[in-house]
Amino acid sequence: MLYVPRLLIFSLCLTLLPALASAQQIDRDWAEKMFSIEKLDFGYVAKGADTKARIEIKNIYNEDVHISNVRTTCGCTAAEPDRNLLKTYEVAYVNVDMDTRRFSHEKTSNIIVTFDRPRYAEVRIPVRMYVRTDVVLSPGSVNFGDVEIGEGGERTIDIQYAGRDSWSIVDVKTSSDLIKAEVVEKRRSTGRANYDLVVQLSDTAELGPIRERISLMTDDAKNPVVPVLVQGTVEPDITVTPSPLPLGRMRVGQRKMLNVVLRGKDSFEIESIECESEDEAFSVRIPSRSSTVHVLPMTVVAPDKPGKYTEEFTVTIPGRPEPVRFTAAGEIIGS
Repeated sequence: MLYVPRLLIFSLCLTLLPALASAQQIDRDWAEKMFSIEKLDFGYVAKGADTKARIEIKNIYNEDVHISNVRTTCGCTAAEPDRNLLKTYEVAYVNVDMDTRRFSHEKTSNIIVTFDRPRYAEVRIPVRMYVRTDVVLSPGSVNFGDVEIGEGGERTIDIQYAGRDSWSIVDVKTSSDLIKAEVVEKRRSTGRANYDLVVQLSDTAELGPIRERISLMTDDAKNPVVPVLVQGTVEPDITVTPSPLPLGRMRVGQRKMLNVVLRGKDSFEIESIECESEDEAFSVRIPSRSSTVHVLPMTVVAPDKPGKYTEEFTVTIPGRPEPVRFTAAGEIIGS
Protein backbone atom coordinates (compact mmCIF):
# COMPACT_ATOMS: atom_id res chain seq x y z
CA MET A 1 0.00 0.00 0.00
CA LEU A 2 1.35 3.40 -1.07
CA TYR A 3 1.85 5.83 1.82
CA VAL A 4 1.47 9.58 1.09
CA PRO A 5 2.57 11.88 3.89
CA ARG A 6 -0.16 14.15 5.26
CA LEU A 7 2.12 17.14 4.91
CA LEU A 8 2.41 16.47 1.16
CA ILE A 9 -1.37 16.20 0.79
CA PHE A 10 -1.80 19.48 2.66
CA SER A 11 0.81 21.16 0.46
CA LEU A 12 -0.94 19.94 -2.72
CA CYS A 13 -4.26 21.32 -1.49
CA LEU A 14 -2.70 24.70 -0.82
CA THR A 15 -1.25 24.67 -4.33
CA LEU A 16 -4.49 23.66 -6.07
CA LEU A 17 -6.88 25.99 -4.22
CA PRO A 18 -5.59 29.26 -5.76
CA ALA A 19 -5.67 27.68 -9.22
CA LEU A 20 -9.26 26.52 -8.68
CA ALA A 21 -10.32 29.94 -7.41
CA SER A 22 -8.66 31.58 -10.41
CA ALA A 23 -10.48 29.24 -12.81
CA GLN A 24 -13.83 30.02 -11.13
CA GLN A 25 -13.15 33.75 -11.44
CA ILE A 26 -12.38 33.35 -15.15
CA ASP A 27 -15.68 31.48 -15.56
CA ARG A 28 -17.49 34.42 -13.94
CA ASP A 29 -15.58 37.13 -15.77
CA TRP A 30 -17.08 36.41 -19.20
CA ALA A 31 -20.60 36.71 -17.76
CA GLU A 32 -19.90 39.77 -15.58
CA LYS A 33 -18.73 41.71 -18.65
CA MET A 34 -22.30 41.61 -20.01
CA PHE A 35 -23.82 43.45 -17.02
CA SER A 36 -24.42 47.20 -16.96
CA ILE A 37 -23.83 47.47 -13.18
CA GLU A 38 -21.95 45.65 -10.43
CA LYS A 39 -24.26 46.62 -7.55
CA LEU A 40 -27.62 48.26 -6.95
CA ASP A 41 -28.19 50.75 -4.12
CA PHE A 42 -31.63 52.36 -3.81
CA GLY A 43 -30.53 54.49 -0.89
CA TYR A 44 -33.24 55.80 1.49
CA VAL A 45 -36.81 55.22 0.30
CA ALA A 46 -40.24 55.94 1.80
CA LYS A 47 -42.45 53.30 3.33
CA GLY A 48 -44.78 51.90 0.67
CA ALA A 49 -42.81 53.44 -2.19
CA ASP A 50 -42.65 51.50 -5.45
CA THR A 51 -38.93 50.80 -5.66
CA LYS A 52 -37.93 49.31 -8.98
CA ALA A 53 -34.92 49.11 -11.28
CA ARG A 54 -33.73 47.31 -14.41
CA ILE A 55 -30.37 45.61 -14.81
CA GLU A 56 -29.21 45.42 -18.41
CA ILE A 57 -27.50 42.30 -19.77
CA LYS A 58 -26.06 42.54 -23.28
CA ASN A 59 -24.67 39.55 -25.17
CA ILE A 60 -21.30 40.77 -26.48
CA TYR A 61 -20.29 37.33 -27.76
CA ASN A 62 -20.75 35.39 -31.00
CA GLU A 63 -22.40 32.46 -29.18
CA ASP A 64 -25.96 32.44 -27.90
CA VAL A 65 -26.27 33.22 -24.18
CA HIS A 66 -28.98 31.54 -22.10
CA ILE A 67 -30.18 32.69 -18.67
CA SER A 68 -31.27 29.52 -16.89
CA ASN A 69 -32.30 31.05 -13.56
CA VAL A 70 -32.63 34.28 -11.60
CA ARG A 71 -33.07 34.17 -7.82
CA THR A 72 -32.61 36.39 -4.80
CA THR A 73 -31.31 35.82 -1.29
CA CYS A 74 -33.98 37.88 0.50
CA GLY A 75 -37.76 37.96 0.40
CA CYS A 76 -37.51 41.75 0.23
CA THR A 77 -36.30 41.48 -3.38
CA ALA A 78 -38.00 40.06 -6.47
CA ALA A 79 -36.16 39.75 -9.77
CA GLU A 80 -37.21 38.39 -13.14
CA PRO A 81 -35.66 38.59 -16.64
CA ASP A 82 -37.80 39.81 -19.52
CA ARG A 83 -36.20 37.19 -21.77
CA ASN A 84 -33.88 34.21 -21.37
CA LEU A 85 -32.18 33.64 -24.73
CA LEU A 86 -29.84 36.30 -26.10
CA LYS A 87 -28.28 36.20 -29.52
CA THR A 88 -25.27 38.36 -30.39
CA TYR A 89 -25.77 42.01 -29.30
CA GLU A 90 -29.28 41.34 -28.01
CA VAL A 91 -30.24 42.83 -24.63
CA ALA A 92 -32.23 41.45 -21.72
CA TYR A 93 -33.39 43.30 -18.61
CA VAL A 94 -33.68 41.85 -15.13
CA ASN A 95 -36.62 43.68 -13.55
CA VAL A 96 -36.00 44.28 -9.85
CA ASP A 97 -38.81 45.07 -7.41
CA MET A 98 -38.16 45.83 -3.73
CA ASP A 99 -40.85 45.25 -1.09
CA THR A 100 -41.12 48.41 0.99
CA ARG A 101 -44.49 47.51 2.49
CA ARG A 102 -43.57 44.38 4.46
CA PHE A 103 -39.97 45.38 5.19
CA SER A 104 -38.48 48.34 7.05
CA HIS A 105 -35.06 49.81 7.83
CA GLU A 106 -31.91 48.54 6.09
CA LYS A 107 -32.28 45.48 3.88
CA THR A 108 -29.59 43.82 1.81
CA SER A 109 -29.89 41.08 -0.76
CA ASN A 110 -28.17 39.48 -3.72
CA ILE A 111 -29.60 38.92 -7.18
CA ILE A 112 -28.04 35.74 -8.57
CA VAL A 113 -28.20 35.29 -12.35
CA THR A 114 -27.27 31.81 -13.58
CA PHE A 115 -26.16 31.06 -17.15
CA ASP A 116 -25.93 27.59 -18.72
CA ARG A 117 -24.87 28.65 -22.23
CA PRO A 118 -22.34 29.01 -23.75
CA ARG A 119 -20.99 27.71 -20.42
CA TYR A 120 -21.98 27.74 -16.79
CA ALA A 121 -21.56 30.90 -14.71
CA GLU A 122 -23.21 32.70 -11.79
CA VAL A 123 -23.19 36.47 -11.35
CA ARG A 124 -24.13 38.08 -8.03
CA ILE A 125 -25.41 41.65 -7.90
CA PRO A 126 -25.54 43.03 -4.32
CA VAL A 127 -28.68 45.08 -3.58
CA ARG A 128 -29.30 47.50 -0.73
CA MET A 129 -32.09 49.81 0.43
CA TYR A 130 -33.11 51.56 3.62
CA VAL A 131 -36.88 51.83 4.14
CA ARG A 132 -37.55 54.84 6.33
CA THR A 133 -40.69 54.55 8.44
CA ASP A 134 -41.30 58.27 9.00
CA VAL A 135 -42.43 58.97 5.40
CA VAL A 136 -45.24 56.97 3.74
CA LEU A 137 -46.40 57.24 0.11
CA SER A 138 -49.91 56.22 -0.98
CA PRO A 139 -50.04 54.96 -3.66
CA GLY A 140 -46.39 53.98 -3.91
CA SER A 141 -45.69 55.75 -7.21
CA VAL A 142 -47.10 58.20 -9.74
CA ASN A 143 -48.61 55.81 -12.27
CA PHE A 144 -50.14 57.32 -15.42
CA GLY A 145 -51.03 53.90 -16.82
CA ASP A 146 -51.72 53.92 -20.57
CA VAL A 147 -51.85 57.45 -21.98
CA GLU A 148 -52.85 58.22 -25.55
CA ILE A 149 -50.23 60.24 -27.37
CA GLY A 150 -50.92 63.96 -27.29
CA GLU A 151 -53.20 63.79 -24.24
CA GLY A 152 -50.87 64.11 -21.25
CA GLY A 153 -52.32 63.53 -17.80
CA GLU A 154 -52.39 64.41 -14.10
CA ARG A 155 -52.04 62.24 -10.99
CA THR A 156 -51.99 62.92 -7.25
CA ILE A 157 -50.45 60.84 -4.47
CA ASP A 158 -50.58 61.26 -0.68
CA ILE A 159 -47.47 61.87 1.44
CA GLN A 160 -47.63 61.36 5.19
CA TYR A 161 -44.86 62.20 7.66
CA ALA A 162 -44.57 61.36 11.34
CA GLY A 163 -41.69 62.67 13.43
CA ARG A 164 -40.31 66.17 13.86
CA ASP A 165 -42.84 69.01 14.28
CA SER A 166 -41.11 71.34 11.81
CA TRP A 167 -40.37 68.79 9.05
CA SER A 168 -41.30 70.12 5.62
CA ILE A 169 -40.84 69.61 1.88
CA VAL A 170 -38.94 72.64 0.59
CA ASP A 171 -38.56 71.83 -3.12
CA VAL A 172 -39.52 69.34 -5.83
CA LYS A 173 -37.18 68.25 -8.62
CA THR A 174 -38.00 66.10 -11.67
CA SER A 175 -35.75 64.07 -13.95
CA SER A 176 -37.49 65.25 -17.14
CA ASP A 177 -38.94 68.46 -18.53
CA LEU A 178 -42.00 66.41 -19.51
CA ILE A 179 -42.89 66.04 -15.82
CA LYS A 180 -44.16 68.98 -13.75
CA ALA A 181 -44.73 68.47 -10.03
CA GLU A 182 -45.75 70.47 -6.98
CA VAL A 183 -46.57 69.68 -3.35
CA VAL A 184 -49.53 71.08 -1.48
CA GLU A 185 -49.57 70.94 2.32
CA LYS A 186 -52.95 69.63 3.47
CA ARG A 187 -52.66 69.20 7.23
CA ARG A 188 -50.18 69.65 10.03
CA SER A 189 -50.38 68.66 13.69
CA THR A 190 -47.97 67.76 16.46
CA GLY A 191 -45.24 65.61 14.91
CA ARG A 192 -47.25 65.00 11.74
CA ALA A 193 -47.54 66.51 8.25
CA ASN A 194 -49.66 65.57 5.24
CA TYR A 195 -49.01 66.65 1.63
CA ASP A 196 -50.48 66.06 -1.82
CA LEU A 197 -47.97 65.55 -4.62
CA VAL A 198 -49.62 66.74 -7.86
CA VAL A 199 -47.85 65.57 -11.03
CA GLN A 200 -48.56 66.53 -14.64
CA LEU A 201 -47.38 64.70 -17.75
CA SER A 202 -46.82 66.91 -20.80
CA ASP A 203 -48.94 66.30 -23.89
CA THR A 204 -45.69 66.32 -25.89
CA ALA A 205 -44.47 63.04 -24.34
CA GLU A 206 -43.31 60.65 -27.04
CA LEU A 207 -44.47 57.10 -27.65
CA GLY A 208 -43.09 54.44 -25.33
CA PRO A 209 -42.60 53.72 -21.64
CA ILE A 210 -42.43 56.48 -19.04
CA ARG A 211 -39.86 55.90 -16.32
CA GLU A 212 -38.87 59.06 -14.50
CA ARG A 213 -38.08 60.15 -10.95
CA ILE A 214 -39.26 62.95 -8.71
CA SER A 215 -37.05 64.03 -5.82
CA LEU A 216 -38.82 65.56 -2.84
CA MET A 217 -36.29 67.85 -1.17
CA THR A 218 -36.89 68.14 2.58
CA ASP A 219 -35.30 70.06 5.45
CA ASP A 220 -34.06 66.78 6.98
CA ALA A 221 -30.31 67.34 7.26
CA LYS A 222 -29.49 63.62 7.48
CA ASN A 223 -31.79 62.24 4.73
CA PRO A 224 -33.01 65.22 2.71
CA VAL A 225 -34.29 63.42 -0.43
CA VAL A 226 -37.42 61.29 -0.79
CA PRO A 227 -37.49 59.63 -4.26
CA VAL A 228 -40.80 59.01 -6.05
CA LEU A 229 -41.10 56.80 -9.12
CA VAL A 230 -43.08 58.04 -12.14
CA GLN A 231 -44.22 55.39 -14.60
CA GLY A 232 -46.65 54.72 -17.42
CA THR A 233 -46.82 54.18 -21.17
CA VAL A 234 -47.62 56.60 -23.98
CA GLU A 235 -49.56 54.67 -26.58
CA PRO A 236 -50.42 55.55 -30.18
CA ASP A 237 -53.96 56.51 -31.13
CA ILE A 238 -53.64 54.10 -34.06
CA THR A 239 -51.92 50.71 -33.82
CA VAL A 240 -50.69 48.37 -36.55
CA THR A 241 -50.72 44.57 -36.28
CA PRO A 242 -48.72 42.58 -36.90
CA SER A 243 -45.74 44.86 -36.44
CA PRO A 244 -43.37 44.27 -38.02
CA LEU A 245 -45.21 42.50 -40.83
CA PRO A 246 -43.56 39.07 -41.18
CA LEU A 247 -42.74 38.12 -44.77
CA GLY A 248 -40.99 34.88 -43.87
CA ARG A 249 -38.69 33.29 -46.46
CA MET A 250 -39.57 34.01 -50.08
CA ARG A 251 -37.99 33.09 -53.39
CA VAL A 252 -37.28 35.81 -55.93
CA GLY A 253 -40.51 36.47 -57.83
CA GLN A 254 -42.70 34.62 -55.34
CA ARG A 255 -46.11 36.19 -54.65
CA LYS A 256 -47.65 36.24 -51.19
CA MET A 257 -50.93 37.64 -49.76
CA LEU A 258 -50.90 39.26 -46.31
CA ASN A 259 -53.30 41.25 -44.13
CA VAL A 260 -52.37 44.34 -42.14
CA VAL A 261 -54.79 45.61 -39.49
CA LEU A 262 -54.94 49.27 -38.38
CA ARG A 263 -56.99 50.00 -35.23
CA GLY A 264 -57.91 53.39 -33.84
CA LYS A 265 -59.75 54.55 -30.75
CA ASP A 266 -61.85 56.76 -33.02
CA SER A 267 -63.02 56.28 -36.58
CA PHE A 268 -60.46 57.37 -39.20
CA GLU A 269 -59.84 57.34 -42.95
CA ILE A 270 -56.71 56.31 -44.85
CA GLU A 271 -55.57 58.77 -47.48
CA SER A 272 -52.51 56.95 -48.83
CA ILE A 273 -49.93 54.23 -48.13
CA GLU A 274 -46.41 54.68 -49.51
CA CYS A 275 -43.26 52.54 -49.51
CA GLU A 276 -39.85 53.96 -48.72
CA SER A 277 -38.04 52.00 -51.46
CA GLU A 278 -38.65 52.00 -55.20
CA ASP A 279 -38.83 48.20 -55.46
CA GLU A 280 -42.57 48.27 -56.28
CA ALA A 281 -42.80 44.93 -54.50
CA PHE A 282 -46.01 45.75 -52.60
CA SER A 283 -49.55 46.58 -53.62
CA VAL A 284 -52.45 47.31 -51.28
CA ARG A 285 -56.13 48.15 -51.61
CA ILE A 286 -57.01 51.31 -49.65
CA PRO A 287 -60.51 51.37 -48.11
CA SER A 288 -62.77 54.26 -49.06
CA ARG A 289 -64.75 54.54 -45.85
CA SER A 290 -64.01 55.68 -42.30
CA SER A 291 -63.74 53.02 -39.58
CA THR A 292 -62.11 52.25 -36.25
CA VAL A 293 -60.63 49.06 -37.79
CA HIS A 294 -59.16 48.70 -41.28
CA VAL A 295 -58.06 45.30 -42.62
CA LEU A 296 -55.73 45.97 -45.54
CA PRO A 297 -55.15 43.13 -48.02
CA MET A 298 -51.54 43.41 -49.19
CA THR A 299 -49.74 41.58 -51.98
CA VAL A 300 -45.97 41.26 -52.08
CA VAL A 301 -43.84 39.97 -54.95
CA ALA A 302 -40.30 39.25 -53.75
CA PRO A 303 -37.83 41.49 -55.62
CA ASP A 304 -34.51 40.25 -56.99
CA LYS A 305 -32.63 41.17 -53.82
CA PRO A 306 -31.49 37.94 -52.10
CA GLY A 307 -30.77 38.25 -48.38
CA LYS A 308 -32.44 40.02 -45.48
CA TYR A 309 -35.19 42.30 -46.74
CA THR A 310 -37.11 45.14 -45.06
CA GLU A 311 -39.55 47.75 -46.26
CA GLU A 312 -40.96 50.75 -44.44
CA PHE A 313 -44.50 52.01 -45.01
CA THR A 314 -45.95 55.47 -44.38
CA VAL A 315 -49.72 55.73 -43.86
CA THR A 316 -51.21 59.20 -44.22
CA ILE A 317 -54.32 59.85 -42.08
CA PRO A 318 -56.36 63.02 -42.82
CA GLY A 319 -56.27 65.39 -39.84
CA ARG A 320 -53.41 63.54 -38.12
CA PRO A 321 -50.23 65.67 -37.96
CA GLU A 322 -47.88 62.70 -38.11
CA PRO A 323 -48.24 59.65 -40.41
CA VAL A 324 -48.46 56.09 -39.09
CA ARG A 325 -45.37 54.03 -39.88
CA PHE A 326 -44.76 50.29 -39.91
CA THR A 327 -42.26 47.87 -41.42
CA ALA A 328 -42.21 44.51 -43.16
CA ALA A 329 -39.28 42.12 -42.75
CA GLY A 330 -38.22 38.78 -44.14
CA GLU A 331 -35.61 36.97 -46.20
CA ILE A 332 -35.39 36.55 -49.96
CA ILE A 333 -33.61 33.51 -51.38
CA GLY A 334 -32.49 32.88 -54.94
CA SER A 335 -35.01 31.53 -57.43
